[in-house]
Amino acid sequence: MSAAGELDDVECRELSRLAKKSLRKSYMSSTKTQTGAAPAQACWNCNAVAGGGHFCAACGKIQPLADGADYFAFFGLPQKLKIDEAGLEQRFHQLSWKLHPDNFVKASEFERNLALERSSELNDAYRTLREPVLRVEYLLLREGVRKEGTTKQQAPPELLEEVFELNESLDELRTARNDGGDLSGLRVRLGEAQKNFQEKLEEIDAELLHVFSEWDKSVDAGADDNERRKQMAKLNEVLNRRSYIRNLVRNVAQELEA
Repeated sequence: MSAAGELDDVECRELSRLAKKSLRKSYMSSTKTQTGAAPAQACWNCNAVAGGGHFCAACGKIQPLADGADYFAFFGLPQKLKIDEAGLEQRFHQLSWKLHPDNFVKASEFERNLALERSSELNDAYRTLREPVLRVEYLLLREGVRKEGTTKQQAPPELLEEVFELNESLDELRTARNDGGDLSGLRVRLGEAQKNFQEKLEEIDAELLHVFSEWDKSVDAGADDNERRKQMAKLNEVLNRRSYIRNLVRNVAQELEA
């Protein structure tokens, strides 16, 4: 998994914002029909079945966002975690052109609002789905498996001894820095520990991609809710371990740079 998939604190907050925004949308404000009724499956303009796309298949008018639509559905994708990222980017550029508000300057205010809303949703969806870690975080947040501020920051049992030694070394480095002591030996030791945990992070990334594949197989097989919950629990567990080790690597890097 590339470094582009890393989440810092700002990105984590942004992801939570996007997920909550997606979850709480009722699409009742700017997407009400001109008569004030909530949008239905029928096209607001011609009453034909709109088909669930961005535009009515019959009259071509832009449509309100559907209740409960998620970022995967916005791009016409199943809720799979391994996706064609080049294809996603291509679809993003196509939709950016089709939904751009400049294309609706002569349309009604209602249609201009729909274009603005869909353009905003497009950008949010693309920012989330293009990164593997953001993608799975979003899925689990949306499914209620992972909640803002509840990520477990607990050392994996198999790493307790190594984490204890690392924290001791970090304390020693801070003390030596405050006392004006020799830092060279401690820096070497921490550099080796950082490399060790970076390798563990790469192992977890490989494991996460494997769990992605297992999830996608369950989607293809039409797995029941019980099986889906098991898969999501596994995804969440791997993400928690990844988050903990990533934070260790980042903390060591910050101390070495101080």
